[in-house]
Amino acid sequence: MYRPIAEIHLDRLIRNYRKIQNYVEDALVLPVIKANAYGHGLVRVAKALQEEGVTFFSVFTLGSAIKLRENGISGNILIFSRFTKDLLQLAVEFDITLSIACKDDIQLLIDFIQKTEKCPKVHLKVDTGMSRLGIDYDEVQTILEQLKVHPEIHLEGIYSHFATADEGDPSYAELQLRRFSEVVKLSKQLGLPIKYYHIANSGAVLNLPESFFNLVRVGMLMYGAYPSDETSECIEVEPVMSFKAPIVLVRHVKAGIPVSYGSVYAPDSDSYIGVVQAGFVDGVPRNWFERGYVGYQGKTYKIAGRICMDQFMANFGDEKPQIGDDVLIFGDDGTNRIPIEVIASDINLTPYVLMSTIGGRTERVYINNGEC
Repeated sequence: MYRPIAEIHLDRLIRNYRKIQNYVEDALVLPVIKANAYGHGLVRVAKALQEEGVTFFSVFTLGSAIKLRENGISGNILIFSRFTKDLLQLAVEFDITLSIACKDDIQLLIDFIQKTEKCPKVHLKVDTGMSRLGIDYDEVQTILEQLKVHPEIHLEGIYSHFATADEGDPSYAELQLRRFSEVVKLSKQLGLPIKYYHIANSGAVLNLPESFFNLVRVGMLMYGAYPSDETSECIEVEPVMSFKAPIVLVRHVKAGIPVSYGSVYAPDSDSYIGVVQAGFVDGVPRNWFERGYVGYQGKTYKIAGRICMDQFMANFGDEKPQIGDDVLIFGDDGTNRIPIEVIASDINLTPYVLMSTIGGRTERVYINNGEC
């Protein structure tokens, strides 16, 4: 059966994780495995990391957290989304750590505790400048004082999120870091028994080592890509995913004959055109066709014409490719290498967008030390 394949190299994942953990030294690496582990497969990635000794994971939804529990993941699991009162009992039952995203959440917790005499673990999120989830920075002291008089709320951590840590100008990230440091200081002055403080993400791991505290949340870097072209590359990582698709037909097209929708592309000379069975519904970025290329047997070949929903074409020139062979769309398959960062830069997207949209008919194949 012809279908696109995402090869997930679990050995590379573990090597990346180890390098990051060694780099941040005493801080604990908290792998971010939301969005189906950035397209790599939630359960398989979590199991590989748990076998490595990881004891703390983060996802976005309670559903993802429960799926991890049902598949044998036993460590701490923090969810980033805002909770609702109907989820509190499930969080207790499955031992899931929730995020306090605004001051109203505290009353939901108090009401639940009064009713059940139970409370899930929680982390308080503070908005230091992202203007997304999190209590207002100006309300921090009031909120922390409220939590001080409610020790029945199991406040395990305090965290925030950088808006610009992966950008070249550090000024705004440094402002957020100063604000978060003040929050940390205040919580300690109030004597709150906080176990974890965290604000660093992949960009901050590379650009702001002073932001590590005792926990760092790492996603993109662990999967083997740099968050942007403005981050340091002080940690050398390997791409965990190789996104490939099969050639299903080869046709010989005369010079000047249009290929694909809109007739915006035609070969300059008589060429072998390979039809590749993967399209934008599978995650192939549609606007990569203008300067895009694929890897095949150690060489690169230009994408020929607009990428279709289910397929796209590549120009192999005078070389006739073999039907059934795979081309590399991005990643590193040992013979070909196309960094996802190159594609992201060319089409003005981010590796986050490209990686997390791999789907459609794509089959994930897990490889460990060269073996499936």
